Amino acid sequence: MADIKVIETPIEGLVVIEPQVFGDDRGYFMETYNKEVFNDHGLDMEFIQDNESKSKKGVLRGLHFQTEYPQGKLVRVTEGAVWDVGVDLREGSPTYGQWYGVELSDDNKKMFYIPEGFAHGFLVLSDEAKFNYKCTNLYHPEFDGGVAFDDEEIGIEWPEVDAEILLSDKDRKQPKLKDLKGKLKFKYE
Repeated sequence: MADIKVIETPIEGLVVIEPQVFGDDRGYFMETYNKEVFNDHGLDMEFIQDNESKSKKGVLRGLHFQTEYPQGKLVRVTEGAVWDVGVDLREGSPTYGQWYGVELSDDNKKMFYIPEGFAHGFLVLSDEAKFNYKCTNLYHPEFDGGVAFDDEEIGIEWPEVDAEILLSDKDRKQPKLKDLKGKLKFKYE
């Protein structure tokens, strides 16, 4: 059984996870999830849905969350590189509205856990990227929510990419953080 390294971020609940990678001249092997190992590190979430997306350079997906049935997400990149971001939306949290970002790539093999009560998004840095999510709840499109990726109050420092930033129509129209205050049920405990 392989171990993991859990790196705390300045925002409680957001963690970067580095799996143990066994490599030689043939390639590598790594365990991407083991419930027992995660539990040993205090990560006792239960995953019930896996998703994968493929995007080209400059695609920015997010910032997304579900207003009901919130999802915690363990994310990683299996091909390419992205800048991945979590934003604290938990009412009463000392870090409400703050963000943390990390580069995830097929080279560094890092994973990022974004718990329930956070908005999540990423920007593709490589020509293409395959992005994998393990989720703690099922996706419910009727409860889809979001916040503007470029909200000045949050102030995410997105890296420069030598490509046009590509957004979905939905992500172009996301509200600002100030418009969400008092409307979400995410509580800080």
